[in-house]
Amino acid sequence: MGVALGTSIYDEKEYDITPYINSYNGSKKTVLSLFAGVGGVDLGFELTSKFNTVYANEIDTNASITFKLNFPHVHLDVKGIEEIKKHLLPKVDVVTSGFPCQAFSIAGYQKGFDDHRGHLFFETMEVVKYTNPEVVFLENVKNLVGHDKGKTFEVIIDTLKNSGYYPKYKVLNAKDYGNIPQNRERIYIVAFKSLEAYKHFEFPRMIRLSKKLNDVVEFDKMVDDYYYYTEEKNVFFDELKENVKSQETVYQWRRKYVRENQSGVCPTLTANMGTGGHNVPLIKSDFGIRKLTERECFNIQGFPSTFELPKNIARSHLYKQAGNSVVVPVIERIATNISIALENVNQVHGE
Repeated sequence: MGVALGTSIYDEKEYDITPYINSYNGSKKTVLSLFAGVGGVDLGFELTSKFNTVYANEIDTNASITFKLNFPHVHLDVKGIEEIKKHLLPKVDVVTSGFPCQAFSIAGYQKGFDDHRGHLFFETMEVVKYTNPEVVFLENVKNLVGHDKGKTFEVIIDTLKNSGYYPKYKVLNAKDYGNIPQNRERIYIVAFKSLEAYKHFEFPRMIRLSKKLNDVVEFDKMVDDYYYYTEEKNVFFDELKENVKSQETVYQWRRKYVRENQSGVCPTLTANMGTGGHNVPLIKSDFGIRKLTERECFNIQGFPSTFELPKNIARSHLYKQAGNSVVVPVIERIATNISIALENVNQVHGE
């Protein structure tokens, strides 16, 4: 399909994405990315060499800085999705949406559609209506599946079907499907306009976890004093010193006790891990007990070392960005299978 160059998209200067359209390889499928964050989903799709994001939406100012630093070729809209003039959006092949998960998360209040953030799924579907993509890709917390005894998820699937799409979904764990040492389960929904593509698509198969914690965490590197826990800075340091013994695992301080993640992988990274206190991942390095660095958190989300982190924003914002993001290798594997399904359909049609 590519990008439709209809005149309506140029009615307002802010929606003139001509330079971005001209920058992409026309042989690739085009992606419109909603709630893009720092671009983890976009990176996963682009790493396949089959997709190119041409438009993204992200309302968080600091996440937008990181996104723009790494995706200068993408038109980034910093409006909320409710404010986007949807009828002016480009026609694309894929719409991706990591709509906010707090309304459905176990860590949140689980209000679902009663929370205004829960309604952002329907805003996503308004974008789908106007852009008419071949594929809709959704990512969210595992708890979305069971929220309100499954009724919330049923509404989402039915809405996709009623919009003319054939959805498939699966809960995937980063350690089992991304070769990343993090225990992070997420629900992925892939919906196709074409029944043939739907039939050809399969979610990635489970793979062996070969990466270790020391592949993503620098236990033997001295880092800034900021990251270390000491007797002077932390009233619970004696408890940490007593329990944080191994470099084979990641620990967490749980307000009153130390929790060891005995599976040898990192527990799920969270958006608030940079605020200190409860649930902050901790390690025993060669130089003392410390929290993970921001870069290590991005490593544990599967971002490559070439992914740039801005130097002019607070550490807490970078921790939040990492915790809110996705596991890039899992996205890449799903996107690869999406491409294969679409190519199979094109071959059947002789394209």
